[in-house]
Amino acid sequence: MSVDKLLKRHEALTHSENLRVVSHVQRQDGDWVRHTIMIENIDAPFVFKRTQAYQSLVGARVNMTYYRTVESVAGMEFEQMKVVRIKRS
Repeated sequence: MSVDKLLKRHEALTHSENLRVVSHVQRQDGDWVRHTIMIENIDAPFVFKRTQAYQSLVGARVNMTYYRTVESVAGMEFEQMKVVRIKRS
């Protein structure tokens, strides 16, 4: 599905292009690998799960489609972005 179709169908989605990754952490989460990336000049982490580990994205430019969520940890709320689609620029 194209990005335009995704954005029309789901209004909460945001699409950003040519973002620079400054940190990429991969952790095992059951049968999944949880990826957490930080983007230059953005304070919120971007998270997504995949079935396998990937090559590090540190320093890469990426295009992402994502939406904002709030996760509660020990009674404190943390903003994070759930990635729906990610590709190298």
